[in-house]
Amino acid sequence: MLRSVILAAARSSKIEQLVGTAPVSRSLVRRYVAGEATADAVAAARALASDGLLATLDYLGEDTVVVDQADATRDEYLDLLAALRADGLSETTEVSVKLSALGQRIDPELAYDRARAICAAAGESGTTVTIDMEDHTVTDSTLEIVERLRGDFPDTGAVLQAYLRRTEDDCKALAGPGSRIRLCKGAYKEPEPVAYQRKLDVDRSYVRCVNALMAGEGYPMLATHDPRLVEIAVDRARWFDREPGDFEFQMLYGIRPLEQLRLAAEGHRMRVYVPYGDQWYGYLMRRMAERPANVAVFARSLWSRS
Repeated sequence: MLRSVILAAARSSKIEQLVGTAPVSRSLVRRYVAGEATADAVAAARALASDGLLATLDYLGEDTVVVDQADATRDEYLDLLAALRADGLSETTEVSVKLSALGQRIDPELAYDRARAICAAAGESGTTVTIDMEDHTVTDSTLEIVERLRGDFPDTGAVLQAYLRRTEDDCKALAGPGSRIRLCKGAYKEPEPVAYQRKLDVDRSYVRCVNALMAGEGYPMLATHDPRLVEIAVDRARWFDREPGDFEFQMLYGIRPLEQLRLAAEGHRMRVYVPYGDQWYGYLMRRMAERPANVAVFARSLWSRS
């Protein structure tokens, strides 16, 4: 129930205006969002690298319906990749891209062209791109674009969401040599026919998908904050004779930072998903929905300064 309420609030322009104009502590937003500018994202990646952590940077924004905005998003990523290269961070930092921010809902070809430009720039900078997944209505379109991108940029990563009923089959199909797959639970409100609704069912699906990826020949990127799922993933890696460098964990910026450091200290590749930009509201609300315990943290900061 709480998750549904939060996801509904994420789509409310009135609540967005309230939150955006309230005297919310900037330290709260900075806990989950690196900042608004390119320099903020690069600084966050630099700090993570100094702690032995990898990073993937996401310029916030989605559901673009204006071509100029899609172009602006592409250009921001090109600037970001140039900055990472100049700062010597390409080996530890990649970028995550939402196709809807590049015009996917206008025309998938538009998004493909702009994503291709970003992948080319990433290759020149010595790093990689992972294409984020959004709600189930664009799953097929997103995977088709990823397949096309991999024709020229084989290290392009894809994201699969364990709460979708189709995902176990997708994991088996996409776990081939060289494939980079980020597995997450999923953060959108999806209908029962296409997605599991109970947490237990989503967790079980996640474990089945971990098995499929570990059994394959690709590179699993396991995005979870759940301590139990982390332990299961470590066990599954041993079962399938994978070395620590043959897969990685991923967690969100600002969530379980001590666990991130622990995993890195134990020799695991640990990548932090770092969002930045001024479109932070929808992102932050979805993080609250994924982890409702964070609502109390957010609410205290919001209302204590109101």
